[in-house]
Amino acid sequence: MKICCIGAGYVGGPTMAMIAHKCPNHTVTVVDINQARIDAWNSDKLPVFEPGLDAIVQATRGKNLFFSTDVDTAIREAEMIFLSVNTPTKTFGVGAGRAADLRFIEKCARKIAEVAQDDKIVVEKSTLPVRTAESVKRILESNSNGRSFQILSNPEFLAEGTAMADLEAPDRVLIGGDPTPEGKAAIQKLVDVYTSWVPRERVLTTNIWSSELSKLTANAFLAQRISSINAISALCEATEANVDEVAHAIGTDSRIGPKFLKSSVGFGGSCFQKDILNLVYLCEHFGLPEVAAYWNSVIEMNDYQKRRFSRRILSAMFNTVSDKKIAVLGFAFKKDTNDTRESAAIYICKDLLEEQANLAIYDPKVESAQIQRDLGIDADNERVQYCQSAYEATQGAHAVLILTEWDEFKALDFQKIYETMQLPAFLFDGRNLLDLEALRAIGFEARGIGQG
Repeated sequence: MKICCIGAGYVGGPTMAMIAHKCPNHTVTVVDINQARIDAWNSDKLPVFEPGLDAIVQATRGKNLFFSTDVDTAIREAEMIFLSVNTPTKTFGVGAGRAADLRFIEKCARKIAEVAQDDKIVVEKSTLPVRTAESVKRILESNSNGRSFQILSNPEFLAEGTAMADLEAPDRVLIGGDPTPEGKAAIQKLVDVYTSWVPRERVLTTNIWSSELSKLTANAFLAQRISSINAISALCEATEANVDEVAHAIGTDSRIGPKFLKSSVGFGGSCFQKDILNLVYLCEHFGLPEVAAYWNSVIEMNDYQKRRFSRRILSAMFNTVSDKKIAVLGFAFKKDTNDTRESAAIYICKDLLEEQANLAIYDPKVESAQIQRDLGIDADNERVQYCQSAYEATQGAHAVLILTEWDEFKALDFQKIYETMQLPAFLFDGRNLLDLEALRAIGFEARGIGQG
C-alpha cells in the first residue's frame, strides 16, 4: 500500500518513519509545503530531535520512506492519507484563545477533493475537536464525483522525548471510524498497518466521535494531575512539607499511581494547554459552563505556578533583578526534545526581562533563533546571551535557574559553578532535579518547588 502523510512536523515525521521502519512492504511519503522543513528531513540534521529517530530515518529514507513538497502526486498515488497538520488555538474571531483553528485541516480536505482520482482512506492524525471528521467528510463527499472517501480518527499519544519508544511499544493505538461495512473495512486496513508490530489487543477501535474526544480527554487528565500536584506544592512551601515526599506517598496508592505527579514550574508543550482550551470551548459550545470552568481551572493553576516561580525569584533576590545576570539552564519544554512550544522557560524569561534582568541561556538542543522568536526579541538584544555550555552561562551569574530537566544538568560540577558566581549565589530548581541539601552545603541559597 502507498501511504501519504500531509504535514512533516513533530507527529507526522516520527510516526511515518516508524510505520516505514515496521512495514517495509508499504511505501510512505511525507509531504509539506514548507520547502525548508522537507530539505531538513532529507538532510543529516533533522528538524525534529527525538532519541532514536535519526537512526530510523537513515535506515528507511530513500527505500520506502520519502519526504517531498509534491503534495498533489503523493495524494493521487496514496490509498491512505494521514492528516498531520497544525491545529493551533485560534487567535481571532469566535472562540479566540480557546477554539482550535481548523483552517489547515479544511485546506487539506479541499486539496484531497481536488486532486484525488480514486477512493481514499483519510486518517485524522492531528489533535482535533469532536466532530471535526464530520466537516472533513462533508467537504470530501460534496466533491466526490463518484469517488468514495472513508474518514478515520487515529489520534497520537506521543510524549515528546520518548516518541520513538511510544511508537514502538504504545500503550494503545486508537482507531475510530464509521460502523458501516465500508467504514469497518477502512478501519481494518489501518488495524493491519499497526498490527505489523503492535499486539492486536492494544489496538482499540471505536466510533469516530469517541476517538476524537479520547485524545482531548487523555491530555486533560494528564495536565490535571500536574496542576493538582503543583497546587499542593504551594501549600508545601507554606507549611514546610516536601512535595516530592507527598507525591511519593500518594503515588504508592494503587488507585492513584505515581505517574505525572512530579511538581515543577509548570507544564508546556504543544498539546496540553491547546487541548484543554479546546475542551473548554467545546463544553461552552454545548451549554456546559460548569464543566468548562472545571477544566479551565487546570490552565489557571498552571499559569499561577509560573507566575509564582517568577515572584519567588524576585522576592529571594532582594526584590530586584535589574542588571543582574541570571543563568537559565534549559529552554525546551521538557528534556530530550528541541520543542519550545508553551515552555515554562518562555514565560519566566519574559517576566525577568520585564524586570530588566540580563539572561544567559543554555539549552543543549534549542537554537538561539528559536529562543529569539519565542521571546519576541531581536538577535542583537543586549540583555540576552546565548551560551554553548552551562558553565559559560553561570560564569559571573547572580542566580541559576533550572527550567528543563536535562540529564546533563545533574552531572554538573556545582562547586566549580559556585566559585565563579556572584555572592550570595542563588539557585532555583524549577524541576526538583538537584539535591538541594548538597547545594546548600556548597554555599548556594538553593530553592526547589514545593520545598523550603
